[in-house]
Amino acid sequence: MKAVVFDAFGETPSIRTVPDPAPSPEGVVVKVEATGLCRSDWHGWMGHDPDIRLPHVPGHELAGIIAAVGSRVTRWKEGDRVTVPFVAGCGRCFECTSGNHQVCENQFQPGFTAWGSFAEYVALDFADTNLVALPEGMDFATAASLGCRFVTSFRAVVDQGRVTPGEWVAVHGCGGVGLSAIMIASAMGANVVAIDLTDEKLDFARKIGAVATVNASKTPSVVKAVKEITNGGAHMSVDALGHPTTSYNSISNLRRRGRHVQVGLMLGEHSKPQIPMAKVIAYELEIRGSHGMQAFRYQAMMEMIRTGKLKPELLIGKRIGLDQAPEALMAMGGFEGIGIGVIDRF
Repeated sequence: MKAVVFDAFGETPSIRTVPDPAPSPEGVVVKVEATGLCRSDWHGWMGHDPDIRLPHVPGHELAGIIAAVGSRVTRWKEGDRVTVPFVAGCGRCFECTSGNHQVCENQFQPGFTAWGSFAEYVALDFADTNLVALPEGMDFATAASLGCRFVTSFRAVVDQGRVTPGEWVAVHGCGGVGLSAIMIASAMGANVVAIDLTDEKLDFARKIGAVATVNASKTPSVVKAVKEITNGGAHMSVDALGHPTTSYNSISNLRRRGRHVQVGLMLGEHSKPQIPMAKVIAYELEIRGSHGMQAFRYQAMMEMIRTGKLKPELLIGKRIGLDQAPEALMAMGGFEGIGIGVIDRF
């Protein structure tokens, strides 16, 4: 099969022909029809993830058709259209048996703990626990976009952030994660303030549900601006970028007893951001992380998509071929374009 491979962190990846994968007894092999371009893949390429072993194939947001099935798999067959969360739980550890597959002690992550989906085929372990069937009407590019940024945002807003109708929600960063969070929070009945550095992204944020925007490149104090818009501060705030500044602002713009959810990865030199702990204590603020979403929680999200309350297809940005993936991967160190980029030609 053709795949994007890198032999050293930070060095130019290449397109190569490598052996086709085989399924583990509990796994499947999926013919990849679409895979997302995510900043997490850039972090992996840069060497920020200790689980990656070289040489490596990145890619963790995917959708496709099952091409081979392991001997112990009971729920799936060849030809099934599927996607998978980027964190696949083993189904047996304490966290999985308590329903928290997203923090599984033995988790499988395509593109991190194993070769990923920047390839014609990808092997996925723990299939019975983690695969999600695709509705017939959902195209593969949209399905691939769900696997990391959209589902992570869904869990961040709905489960971790516990947003309720009428609350104010601040979303810092309008990349794929941020735009997903804006759409989801709006669908849940919240009033969303979108914060970014570019008017182009902020204009798009308004189109998908934001009721107010703040351009951080033109605003002396993002925190003050959010507090003025929300008449006292956000009830819930999301750092969708993963930067010390956006994380600090997200916590600082909360009203008393507000809730901050950290979604953007804080790796490398950004792994120890400053936290306004005096305010956390005095205001009784809540700080939570959000790391993917369990496969069984997809059902609620899929119903909102089916009924038109959520429209993830609107977030699809550029579509490229596999041959363009190495260049696109290296460019992710900068800020994303509008929406979620997808590889859909192999």
